[in-house]
Amino acid sequence: MGVALEQFFISVGLLACLAYLVKCARFSKCILRHFWKVLPRSFLKSMGQWAVITGAGDGIGKAYSFELARQGLNVVLISRTLKKLQAIAAEIECTTGSSVKIIQADFTKDNIYEHIREKLEGLEIGVLVNNVGMLPNLLPSHFLDIPDEIQSLIHCNITSVVKMTQLILKHMESRRKGLILNISSGVALFPWPLYSTYSASKAFVCTFSKALQAEYKRKGIIIQVLTPYAVSTSMTKYLNTNMITKTADEFVKESLNYVTIGDETCGSLTHEILRSFLNLIPSWVLYNSTFQKKYMDYLKQNTKTI
Repeated sequence: MGVALEQFFISVGLLACLAYLVKCARFSKCILRHFWKVLPRSFLKSMGQWAVITGAGDGIGKAYSFELARQGLNVVLISRTLKKLQAIAAEIECTTGSSVKIIQADFTKDNIYEHIREKLEGLEIGVLVNNVGMLPNLLPSHFLDIPDEIQSLIHCNITSVVKMTQLILKHMESRRKGLILNISSGVALFPWPLYSTYSASKAFVCTFSKALQAEYKRKGIIIQVLTPYAVSTSMTKYLNTNMITKTADEFVKESLNYVTIGDETCGSLTHEILRSFLNLIPSWVLYNSTFQKKYMDYLKQNTKTI
């Protein structure tokens, strides 16, 4: 009995060391790709001629649109506000020489996908960025105190990812190559009180993306979910930038270095460090009302339009 127990503890210890080594290897890869660009510039273009970006009118979606065009892809911009799309399209064409198509669509609705499918007909789509999303409350709020936009949030944050992936993945499968980037959030990595609906919707994106990557990896398709923390955009009321809070352009340029690193990444080395730190903190500390109050005070001090 004593020998068996000893062997059991040795096995557990070895497994713990192995898990730690895997984490160290992942972190080492992030450090390497932060300082050295590993992927050839032609990699993204090799996926296909066109990239499709949802929520392309602002923030992270707009930044992906410009960066993918700079890397030689033609881009399809999908968003709700036509004037913004037209202005961005003209600037991309002028500065990069890439071709641009625009599709006006409101992702808070669920009757838009046949229209999008028709507009995408015949395009060789190599990259899909499922970026569109909505945050009901920047400041922490109890569930009953947030605006009653539950159905809109589900359509925008969840349905859009599933439907857009469904539209484009089958063509990637037939060509046996493609890249799908699903933009989630750091608050999806564990239940986040006072952001309950947003956290839950982004957790769906994480689970869905990882399951799909397991299904389609052998078919030559990369499906990756990104879980950034603070990025300064209109949705986050333009948080003041610092070492952790990135501009949309900074985040996008860095995140594209990590597209082959695995099925999930924060998309930023500093966010990976923050994630590791948060994982060490017991959940009861994060759920404590004092912590939540300090977090709210931080947001109030570091946003420009609240």
